[in-house]
Amino acid sequence: MAQTKLATLLPRLEQARTAIGTIKEREIVRLLSEANPATVGKDAESLIRFHDLLLFFRAFPPGPAVLRLADALLGKIELKVKAALDAGADADDFAPEEVVGITGTVVEASYSYPMVCWLVKHHPKAISIQWDGYEREVQRAAIWPRFFPLMEEDSLTEANVPYLDWLKAARGRRDELSWLVEQFQRLPISEKEKGAYYDSLEIMVRWDMSGSPASRTRSRKPVRHFYFHQEPLLQRRQVSLAQELAKPKLPVKILPSHQAEKTLDLVKEATGVRYRELYGTSNAGPKWVVQADVGRGVEICFWGLPPEKRLPLRAYLAGFTIKNGVPINYVECISLFDWTEIGFNTFPAYRDGETAWVYAQTLRLLRQLHGVSAISVYPYQIGDGNEEAIDSGAFWFYRKLGFRSMHPALEKLAQAEEKKVQANSKYRTPTRTLRRLSKAHVVYELPQAERGAWDRFSMRNIGLAVQRRMARDFNGDAESMRTSAATQVARDIGLNPSRLNRQEQIVFAEFAMALSLVPDLARWSADEKAGLCAIIAAKGSRTEQHYQHLLLKHARLRRALLRLGSQKAVIAA
Repeated sequence: MAQTKLATLLPRLEQARTAIGTIKEREIVRLLSEANPATVGKDAESLIRFHDLLLFFRAFPPGPAVLRLADALLGKIELKVKAALDAGADADDFAPEEVVGITGTVVEASYSYPMVCWLVKHHPKAISIQWDGYEREVQRAAIWPRFFPLMEEDSLTEANVPYLDWLKAARGRRDELSWLVEQFQRLPISEKEKGAYYDSLEIMVRWDMSGSPASRTRSRKPVRHFYFHQEPLLQRRQVSLAQELAKPKLPVKILPSHQAEKTLDLVKEATGVRYRELYGTSNAGPKWVVQADVGRGVEICFWGLPPEKRLPLRAYLAGFTIKNGVPINYVECISLFDWTEIGFNTFPAYRDGETAWVYAQTLRLLRQLHGVSAISVYPYQIGDGNEEAIDSGAFWFYRKLGFRSMHPALEKLAQAEEKKVQANSKYRTPTRTLRRLSKAHVVYELPQAERGAWDRFSMRNIGLAVQRRMARDFNGDAESMRTSAATQVARDIGLNPSRLNRQEQIVFAEFAMALSLVPDLARWSADEKAGLCAIIAAKGSRTEQHYQHLLLKHARLRRALLRLGSQKAVIAA
């Protein structure tokens, strides 16, 4: 009966969530108080819905009473979770990507080497290895003998090698994961190679969320001043991207190292417990983390990558949004000249919460940091291979903010769909049409952008052109091409690589592979060559901001790379 009561109250709480700012705070308090005593039994679905409603009210509270009550009730969730599991609830109900990470449950994922090193340092008692169902025996046979003397006597000659017995004997009283990670850290090879070896093992890590501040239930950043929503939440139709991007620059501060580390720890926890590990989060460094308070209780942070982790040509930024101390979304931006690709993802519990406005502030800060004027969105974000985006109508979220398709046929299809909506307000774009529309990037171009300049560009096209030249001229030998390209480009631009530091030499070698495809490089002016040398030097500096700003000034390099990357893409429209 109590279970039925909770299920009955949930729709009313969901209605209250959408009516924040239009109903009295005490009504939400009454509903939350009425729902909390309900015995969950083994009804995991209702408990998860209640949990996520509490998270939303904590991030978007109409007043202090709701904020305090939501926090208090979230503090009791673990007891309810464990009671539900004891009553027979299926633990797998707490494992899907959209709900994983609740306190009292377990997260299981195959984390990257940098991320697992961080976990061993920050959450050693909460993590372990899940060996059940492990199938990477060939990789284990190839790599583990590096750590276990005489193992090859067993692994190279016997079937059914008892690897865990070897591990137990070698680690003594140490736990398995921390001991293994330490062995990788001791290898006399580069961090990149260590990561490649570790990642090939695909070790499943079990992260216990019991009492964990990393759980999405408890994940918080301390807040001095809260923002209370005493008016309705901002809707997409109220957000003009053009107006937001035209506003003055946001006040930005570079976080001191201790604050930067705490921020990145929060980011790694919030994404790690949701299976959302990104390259830019697991490899982030605390030397350059910027923060902007954009209003309405929203704080946006951006950071780059350390020099040894950067992409060869494009400039990388990762970002994260905190609302009243609660992590609500993450972002990844990869820029080249005036163009950037962006991936933006709001965590499911907060997708009714002013997403369009937060997105606009994110782009505003991105433009401020990277100076871009053409902002494109990956096909996955609008539904290509992403049914969640199809179901939510993600294409229209971007379309109504002013984005257009970068593929001519798909842009015509989008315009035809718009006419159907104008003619019939009840019309809804069919799923099959949304899937077609998702097959190409969409782009937002500011007034100063060169319209359509990046429509056919893909960084992959440059990479494939390099591979074709390697196959044609160097018989597939990457090292021979690398040496030849570096020699040719150094001669063409009058650069002496021996005068570069180690990081600059690495950057130059990567740049040379692409620049060797530029037929008129030797005929560039002295200023253009000097500008190119400055760009190469800036790529390895403390941040990529100066590098990106130098790219924006080099028109000839932009034309050359844009031409190389704009080979006609084949897209099924």
